[in-house]
Amino acid sequence: MFKTPAKSSRLMSVLLAAPLAALCAAPILAADTNSDNEYAPLMEMYMTLTVSNWVADATVLDAIRAQNAKTSGLSEAEIIALDDEWRASDETGALQRGVLETASSDFLRDMVAASDGMVSEVFVTDAVGLNVAASVATSDYWQGDEDKFSMTYSVGVDAIHIGDMEVDASTGAYQGQASMTITDPDTGAPIGSVTVGLLPDFF
Repeated sequence: MFKTPAKSSRLMSVLLAAPLAALCAAPILAADTNSDNEYAPLMEMYMTLTVSNWVADATVLDAIRAQNAKTSGLSEAEIIALDDEWRASDETGALQRGVLETASSDFLRDMVAASDGMVSEVFVTDAVGLNVAASVATSDYWQGDEDKFSMTYSVGVDAIHIGDMEVDASTGAYQGQASMTITDPDTGAPIGSVTVGLLPDFF
């Protein structure tokens, strides 16, 4: 059974401050949580009440739709080649700049800044698991072979996955990653995924 840590929980305070109407209106999501992660219930609630609003922004949705139109026909070999290109470059590379230097990535960075240190990173993928937008450069371009994608987008609408607490290769921070399917409000169909890094010091 989950127990809130004895120390002051900043995340819990944020969640408890959410309007009752928002709590009642929040959808009941199909969450795949890791039972060893004591923060999983709080992380799931943060995704439901906060991150769901981020990925409903038109800037993010339009960026995903546009990339899906370009990547839907890629073969696995082509996807892996793009992933290799990303891994071999840095933030000055054309592929990484194409993700990081966009309006949708600027929006995600604004959301990270507004979290006042609670969120270490956030990134969004298209329907094949390739990055669309990111607050910082991720260690790889393709998330399609990882649980953050296979346990969300591949599961369907409303799916959430909560990962282990660990040191992240991209941020260097000890954090937990929470991921969620992104649904197109116009069609009701899944179009991508979002992953957020949450720092335990704020739970």
